[in-house]
Parts: sequence; C-alpha cells; structure tokens
Amino acid sequence: MTDKRLWSYKEIAAHIRVQPDTVRSYRKHGLLPPPDHVENGKPYWYADTVRAWVAQRPGNRSNRG
Repeated sequence: MTDKRLWSYKEIAAHIRVQPDTVRSYRKHGLLPPPDHVENGKPYWYADTVRAWVAQRPGNRSNRG
C-alpha cells in the first residue's frame, strides 16, 4: 500500500526530528528530492517520497536503535 499523503516542510521536519527551517535549507542546497506537488507556490512531498529519501540519507538518525 502506498502513502500518498502530502507533507509540507512541517511534517517532514517532524518525521526526521529537525526544525522546518532545516528542511527548507536541505531543499535550497539540493539535498531534498523535488516536490511531488506544488500548490500556491508551496512545495509538498508524498509521505512515501520522504520515507524513501530518509532511508537513503547519510547519517540517518531514524534508522538507528
């Protein structure tokens, strides 16, 4: 089953336990995948897109323990 909920910076930040500004910085520096959807100029990512990105991130904290 796929998770097609759209996440903003806020949901991504909560998922990886950082501040939303940190996620914005990741995008600015090309470290975040391209958004799956843009609405009124705001980017959104599918939860599955974020989880796949998190799984392959170097130094991923959520894969530990």
